Amino acid sequence: MGVLKRVIGVVLILIAAIVAIHTVVEPLYHTSSEGQPYSSAWDWINWLSAISIVLGLIFGYGRMNRAGESSGGPEFIAANTLFYGFLFAGILFFWNWFGISGVGQDFTAVSGDTRGLVWIIFDALHPLLSGAMGAHLIRSSASE
Repeated sequence: MGVLKRVIGVVLILIAAIVAIHTVVEPLYHTSSEGQPYSSAWDWINWLSAISIVLGLIFGYGRMNRAGESSGGPEFIAANTLFYGFLFAGILFFWNWFGISGVGQDFTAVSGDTRGLVWIIFDALHPLLSGAMGAHLIRSSASE
């Protein structure tokens, strides 16, 4: 199990780096327009983000259960923050992703500006959560 946790930890850190770097670099090479507000690289990066959210929720829930209230305060806070952070990011991500994928074309309660703001918040939050979970998995696998 230690090797699997280490591999997943590295994958989460790589996805975090991809999202963070592309968020910063995209305005340097992509000219936004009404028809194409984001670069096509997000089509692939969104799949990686979905995978990392699912992995983060699975491992975050396990860590939160192991931490329990009997463990030390810092571990309890860290475990709960990561799990609920991934839950929050997952809600934002999947709501927005399904909204732009054409699944909810009849849902017009929000504008493109709102969806853009949600992407900005997600793109800033996601690398922090995935990087922290990846680092935790790598550290915890070394002690097994």
